[in-house]
Amino acid sequence: MFAVMILVFVLGYIAIAMEHPFRIDKAAPALFIGAALWAIYALGADSILSLGHSAAWNKYSMTVEGGLTDENIHSFFSYELVHHLGDTAEILFFLLGAMTIVETVDRHRGFKVITDKIKTTNKVKLLWILSLLTFFMSAILDNLTTTIVMVALLRKLVADQKMRWFYASMIVIAANAGGAWSPIGDVTTIMLWIGGQVTTDKIIFEVFLPSLICLCIPLIILSFTFRGDIERPTDESIDKDDWGTTPRTQKAMLAMGVCGLLFVPVFKTVTHLPPYLGMLLSLSIVWAATELIHKNHAPGIKNKLRPTYILTHIDTPTILFFLGILLAVSALQSAGHLSLMSNALDGCFKDATGGVFIIDVIIGVLSSVVDNVPLVAGAMGMYPIEAADAVGYAANFVQNGPFWEFLAYTAGTGGSMLIIGSAAGVAAMGLEKIDFIWYLKNVSWLALVGYAAGAAFFVTMCVIS
Repeated sequence: MFAVMILVFVLGYIAIAMEHPFRIDKAAPALFIGAALWAIYALGADSILSLGHSAAWNKYSMTVEGGLTDENIHSFFSYELVHHLGDTAEILFFLLGAMTIVETVDRHRGFKVITDKIKTTNKVKLLWILSLLTFFMSAILDNLTTTIVMVALLRKLVADQKMRWFYASMIVIAANAGGAWSPIGDVTTIMLWIGGQVTTDKIIFEVFLPSLICLCIPLIILSFTFRGDIERPTDESIDKDDWGTTPRTQKAMLAMGVCGLLFVPVFKTVTHLPPYLGMLLSLSIVWAATELIHKNHAPGIKNKLRPTYILTHIDTPTILFFLGILLAVSALQSAGHLSLMSNALDGCFKDATGGVFIIDVIIGVLSSVVDNVPLVAGAMGMYPIEAADAVGYAANFVQNGPFWEFLAYTAGTGGSMLIIGSAAGVAAMGLEKIDFIWYLKNVSWLALVGYAAGAAFFVTMCVIS
């Protein structure tokens, strides 16, 4: 059953990749593997848990008596499902809140304030402007929120779908690269920051340049292949008079939306509560403000601009896709597949020259297939933070040691190599309906080259110093 779980995950992954040839929305196979893996895990609990690979069960079994009894197994699965569903729900509610705020701003044509400032139609100039804007925004917000905002903005600037896919893909690469050097830019950097593995000043100083290189190399390559100007969408199929928006309303909604999103990392820092609570708090304020703005408008206009109406147009399949993928990965994590993989990496490369760098690079590559959060969590569990005066191999694991800083880079940027390798990629895929195979053929190699260049720069700097 342990091996069957891997087989089901791989088959489901293939079905997701072949979404367009199979003509089955990616949410369906994602939900299937999410539910099926937990079902297989539960049905084969005796054989899977007896292997000893599940750190979750090993820890839980110490608190109960009797070992692998039906009662203990049932209690264990009840606890595990609630635990992992809680982690999954945090991401889903965060995504739902961010998408609703962005869509509310968009419905009020708030992004027109920004798009009117971007005058260039040159493909290369626009590519650099959007990518660098995303890179720095994701360090302040986070890569997921920034991707949602930038894709909404992109729709106002680029009409051709395939060309928009290229820009959206670069937004994903830029968002992941920007999130890697900021302690609040990505879930994994937040984990390392809160866990004490890295500090704010060091991660910014050490990881900023590798992350910038990771973005700039693909940009430079595309700068030699892009030619001409982009075609902008014809100004809106929606007539602004029918929507009751004015320049003043547009600016007000844009300001509220941006401030609401910027408030989330502040809320997280001040309260130490999960970011989704800050996002929901921001949504509630934007929601109430929207109702007050339109309280005197005609019912037809008011209803179309209310968040209650906007929520019915949120991309629900993308949220369900997230749910399925995260449930599937959590099943593999709970059963011990991911910890087994981490231990195997450690056993193979611990004694090799530059072994810690090899492990980090492989974790980055794996994060394009498996969610980077459990991979980083596994690494944090495998390696304790060593004392500041540690020497030899252990010196790599002191606070702000090269292993932790390089892990922030590789886990943060490695997911760009596949469109479903990061939360930002999944969001862009759902919002723009980007084809998995198209991304694999046209963008994955760019992300790989950028990833390798940034990694080489980081390792070189460590060797020189």
